[in-house]
Amino acid sequence: MFSWFQRLLPQRGDFFGMFEAHAATLVGAARSLKRLASNRASTAEILTEIRDQEHEADEIIRQVLTAVRKTFLTPFDRGAITSLIGAMDDAIDEMLAAARAIDLYELRELRPEMKEIVGLISEAADLTAQAVPLLRDVKGNGATLHQLTGRLVSLEGQADEIHATGLKNAFQTARADPLQFAVCREVFKNLERVADAFEDVANEIDGIVIDYA
Repeated sequence: MFSWFQRLLPQRGDFFGMFEAHAATLVGAARSLKRLASNRASTAEILTEIRDQEHEADEIIRQVLTAVRKTFLTPFDRGAITSLIGAMDDAIDEMLAAARAIDLYELRELRPEMKEIVGLISEAADLTAQAVPLLRDVKGNGATLHQLTGRLVSLEGQADEIHATGLKNAFQTARADPLQFAVCREVFKNLERVADAFEDVANEIDGIVIDYA
C-alpha cells in the first residue's frame, strides 16, 4: 500500500544536475578538439576522446527524456527541457562530426582560421557550462543568463566571419589543387555547424529566461 501511495506522489527529476553533466561533456569534447587543432595529439586519440564524451552525452539525454516522461513536476515546460538538452546534444554531435571529417581527410595541419573557430567553440562550451547552473534560479540570474547567451550568439557571428575569410584564403592558396580546397571547405562547414549548434543552445536558454524570469 505504501509503495502504491508513493507512486501517486509528485515526482521531481534532477534535471539541473543532468543539464550540468551534459554541459561537462561539451567542455571536455571542446578541449579535445582544441588539442587536435594545436597539432599536439594524434587524430585517432582525439577522435576516441570526443566519441567517449558523445556517448556519455547520449546516456544523459536518455536519462532526461525518461525523467520528462516520469516526472510530474518539472522546473520548466517539458518542451523547453527537451529542446534545451536536444540543442546541447546537437553541439557535441557536431563536434564529433568535425573531428571525424578532420580524421577522414587526414588533415594534419589545420588552417589558421580553422584554429580560430575551434577557439570560439571552446569558449562557447565554457559559456554554456557557466550558464546551465544558473538555470536553478532563473529569476535571480535572468540578467546574467541573458549576457551569457548574448555572448554565445556573438561567437557564432564571429565564426561566420572567420569561416568566410577562411574559405576565401583557402581558395586563393589552392587554385591548383581543387581537391584540397574541397577538403578545407568540408572541414570549415563542419566547424561552422558546431558554432551554429551553440547558438541554438543560447536561444533555448534565452527562451527559458523570457518565459520564467
